[in-house]
Amino acid sequence: MQYRDYGKTGEQLSALGFGAMRLGDDDDYSVEIIRRSFDLGVNYIDTASGYTAGSGTPSETVIGRAIKGYEGKVKIATKNPKYRSPETADTWWENLEQSLTRMDVTHIDFYKVCHFLALDAFEDNVQPNIWDTIMKAKEQGIFTYTLFSSHDTPENIITLCETGLFDGMLVQYNLLDRKNEPAIEYAAELGMGVEIMGPVGGGRLGFASERLEGMVPDVASTPDLALRFVLSNPNVSLALSGMSTMEMVEENCATAAREAPLSAEERSRVLQAVSENERLAELYCTGCDYCMPCPQNVGISRAFAAMNMHRVWGLTEVAKHRYARLGPDHREGQLQAGACIECGICEEKCPQKIPIIEQLKETHKALGGG
Repeated sequence: MQYRDYGKTGEQLSALGFGAMRLGDDDDYSVEIIRRSFDLGVNYIDTASGYTAGSGTPSETVIGRAIKGYEGKVKIATKNPKYRSPETADTWWENLEQSLTRMDVTHIDFYKVCHFLALDAFEDNVQPNIWDTIMKAKEQGIFTYTLFSSHDTPENIITLCETGLFDGMLVQYNLLDRKNEPAIEYAAELGMGVEIMGPVGGGRLGFASERLEGMVPDVASTPDLALRFVLSNPNVSLALSGMSTMEMVEENCATAAREAPLSAEERSRVLQAVSENERLAELYCTGCDYCMPCPQNVGISRAFAAMNMHRVWGLTEVAKHRYARLGPDHREGQLQAGACIECGICEEKCPQKIPIIEQLKETHKALGGG
């Protein structure tokens, strides 16, 4: 296992952290795979008060069982989600105490004091109403390091970093979504630790793609390439992987044990190939939605986004799964391409002059079996 500095905290953490968001139905098995990761060198485990295992047991409770016997060897991280008005400092404190009780601990090492933190919520509620309580908990030694997790814009994440109030942050970053690179670089320059969620693209890169795997020699799998890409960013402290099987643990730990995840040449090659793929995807459809609404409620841009996963990235199983979501039960009622009656209205509105009707037919044939 490779270990990295967590910002300027002085902590050395494993390049791979165990993300406990997707634990399975069997709590005993979950404990087993968590402990196996510890034995392979993982020394950081992250969860949240709102995460639940497939069994229905709070993730924090499972972690509390798993860490017995590993005290002092593994750093614990969890998240407090209470930050939006009218929720109060009392609610935040109650949630902190609940986490301590569930994990059967008196101290949390790395505490995401605000989960899903947005800049407006921080400025409107956290800073004026809750921050003193957060600092009280820290002064009492209930947690050591102050962190946040966020899905806000890169610009707003940078502004949160500029406050100087946080030791680290957790943000999304992967081969298919690199928009947070400026925020990641800025946080690292400030001496903050940078944790990554979704290194395999929220599961999209968990499926085999010969096209992606062919970018670099000696790649064990698409998830292996995805994790290696994230860890090749020198500004990343660690990547969290949501592992639910022993096979995932073994493979990810082997990946994180590599001294150099990707060479500079390999990373450059991957970035060049990804940029070319993104260019090709935009030639097919940019997702501008000028073609919408469709009189027949065909989900044109969503169908094409799924087709791009298949045609451009080679992620065919992911593409079929996404396409299957379209239909009468879709939350917006958008339908598959087979519902197209070829009225041509969409093609008249498309700024790229895409032959939408023909491509909808191709999409339905490739992904819907039509």
